Amino acid sequence: MASTLCNYLPELLCKFPSIDQTLMRGVRKTVDDSFKSFVRAYGNVIDALTTPLQHFLNGLESLFVNTPWFIILAVMVLVVYFASRNMRIVAVTVIGMLFIGLVGLWEDTMITLAIVTVSTLLAIVIGIPIGILMARSDRAQSVVNPILDVMQTLPSFVYLIPVVMIFGIGKVPGVIAVVIYAVPPMIRLTNLGIRLVDREVLEAADAFGSSPGQKLMNVQIPLALPTVMAGINQTIMMSLAMVVVASMIGVGGLGKNVLQAISNQFLTIGFLNGFALVAIAIIFDRTSQAYGKRLQRHTEVVHG
Repeated sequence: MASTLCNYLPELLCKFPSIDQTLMRGVRKTVDDSFKSFVRAYGNVIDALTTPLQHFLNGLESLFVNTPWFIILAVMVLVVYFASRNMRIVAVTVIGMLFIGLVGLWEDTMITLAIVTVSTLLAIVIGIPIGILMARSDRAQSVVNPILDVMQTLPSFVYLIPVVMIFGIGKVPGVIAVVIYAVPPMIRLTNLGIRLVDREVLEAADAFGSSPGQKLMNVQIPLALPTVMAGINQTIMMSLAMVVVASMIGVGGLGKNVLQAISNQFLTIGFLNGFALVAIAIIFDRTSQAYGKRLQRHTEVVHG
């Protein structure tokens, strides 16, 4: 039917007009060559800038892997308890980590924890200042929001292309890809939390003669902390999700095992590593949510 109809219509109406392929090839070649020339020209500078990150990641990974398991488990239990004050979450942490150790995935899990920890810290360091800038400036928000929209809708695999071209293959490029993928919720929720602070509270701070910096540090950020914690929670979850994708460019740990299981069709290995990632995600998620709720109750008591 459609082909018959096209016999009686101009080609322009049946075949969608597209840019000339020769022109498209020329544009692609120009962009790709320019990008490669930039990387070759500034490769040494890029390596120098990423060296501290490489040392930090290697040091943290070595600490997690070489520390006896019972010390790591004890520290995790203490952190989870003091953050959540919930024995159920502590019990889930113990059961989850014991399961990971019993199936032989302790070392890979420590590598993944190191990567997620570094990625989350970087996302916090980058995301909070940008979120604060957006909260203080509508113009900045109008500029950054479309960028965040693109970052959150772009397929995660696409992040790997420029990262590999600039930084090569390895753990640091993987961490950078994870940070790019995971930082948007940190920025958005920091911005949202500060903007949701009650105007009456801000007016009271102005009445007491607070400067913009004092108002930010002593009023807005403390009241926005529960929302900021939600951003940290989402950043951690997205980091764990991206670790599997980033394993394609040299990130080790559980993500590498999942990728190998997919390549070799090892069902059991894939599910065990997947369950290990789920266990870590549940521990982080429940702990950060409980801590956020505690912060919320605290702010309601202090400012209610």
